[in-house]
Amino acid sequence: MNVRFADRRPDGAHALALPVTTPGALDGALAGLAGADILKRAATGERFQAEPASLVEAWAASEGTEVRRVLLAGLGATPDAAALEKTGAALAARLQTSGETTLVIDLSHFSGDRTEAGARLAYGAVLRSWRHDLYRTRLKPKQKPTLTDIVIVGAGDGAAGLWAKLEKVAAGVAFTRGLVTEPANILYPESFVERARALEALGVEITVLDEAAMREAGMGALLGVSQGSAREARLLVMKWDGTGGKADPVALVGKGVTFDTGGISIKPAAGMEDMKWDMGGAGAVTGAMMAIAGRGAKAHVIGVCGLVENMPSGTAQRPGDVVTTMSGQTVEVINTDAEGRLVLCDAITWVQRAYKPKTIVDLATLTGAMIISLGHEHGGLFSNDDSLAEQLTAAGKAVGETLWRMPMGDSYDKLIDSPIADMKNVGPREGGSITAAQFIQRFVDEGVRWAHLDIAGMVWAAKPGAVWDKGATGYGVRLLDRFVADNFEG
Repeated sequence: MNVRFADRRPDGAHALALPVTTPGALDGALAGLAGADILKRAATGERFQAEPASLVEAWAASEGTEVRRVLLAGLGATPDAAALEKTGAALAARLQTSGETTLVIDLSHFSGDRTEAGARLAYGAVLRSWRHDLYRTRLKPKQKPTLTDIVIVGAGDGAAGLWAKLEKVAAGVAFTRGLVTEPANILYPESFVERARALEALGVEITVLDEAAMREAGMGALLGVSQGSAREARLLVMKWDGTGGKADPVALVGKGVTFDTGGISIKPAAGMEDMKWDMGGAGAVTGAMMAIAGRGAKAHVIGVCGLVENMPSGTAQRPGDVVTTMSGQTVEVINTDAEGRLVLCDAITWVQRAYKPKTIVDLATLTGAMIISLGHEHGGLFSNDDSLAEQLTAAGKAVGETLWRMPMGDSYDKLIDSPIADMKNVGPREGGSITAAQFIQRFVDEGVRWAHLDIAGMVWAAKPGAVWDKGATGYGVRLLDRFVADNFEG
């Protein structure tokens, strides 16, 4: 989607959107517009109250003998960033396959902050317009997207600058959605790494550990998950230092199981195809690194993704096996479908030894129990530090990627003690998301602030949301970018 800003409406009978804060603001928005009476009647007939993302559409006279599509777009009486983005997204969704190629959004009569409004409307529209049609070869003409350009009129001089930053975040979200959407025969550990190399053009330093290097490092837990697959595991490390070495790094760690059959503890066949997105945590970390580097963030950030495929075979890990992690702690593998924590524990140990971060945030589609607890409305947040939990919660709220903090404690931790090893990889059925977080915490060094985000219910949507269509949401990218911007940029 191409976005540009202008002082006046471009010539032509392009689709025109008029943002409105209240029904009383209609007269101002429609002043001088041919066909204003028709639009007023349409607004009355549809009981238009200008709520965020509410739309009224009609055809009205344009220049000469032409007519144009005109939309009244509700913003709400006091629109914040979320309302503006939601309205921009609604416009994009309405017009994406409409036959229109250009949408003009005219803010000339908007009484609020036009800079913020112009950039946020564009941001929402671009986020919502993302599609993945690569493998769809028989789309009918009416199903194909036509909208290619958005022109924001009257937003003022600063809107383009704000949009330039938001555009980089939108690019990171799109990159993550692409990774999450790809099938496992296309996206696997090696090909994930090759796609991530696109970040090198932004100045991100990329290091990759193959299985030999991980074996030498002692990553027995991660490699245990991978050993049943013909696809070799990889540890992807992405470094962005916009401080010139002046700041300590913050580490973002992502679970990257590019396909999860459950291994020997195999999942039911129904719905197993969804497990292509079990790399959603790694996808979010990679997209966030793209956003952070793309906008030139004055922060030092390390992104680490443990990339594996969990498959059943004659070489696969068995229930009851004991593995030795990079930390030296041993794990009795009770269930091979509880593999994400085995990947994360070695990735977390590695980044602590290599970079000594004082703050670590890991993201993972870790447990189905998280969906049972929170549905698809919040990601689960677990942390050993109240201030870190508050920072992440605030960042999530600011961008509309909400988190809900869950409890932790010694009573939960005891549930993963093993009679033959230091720990087992699952506890009882009750509190499954919590015991998973307790497992990961055992690998966090003393004094390190750590948070675990269980985003199992958030990376894929069965129905459209505010700024995404059905499918990959890109959840986590905007949250992490805002978290870094608010707390680690000088």
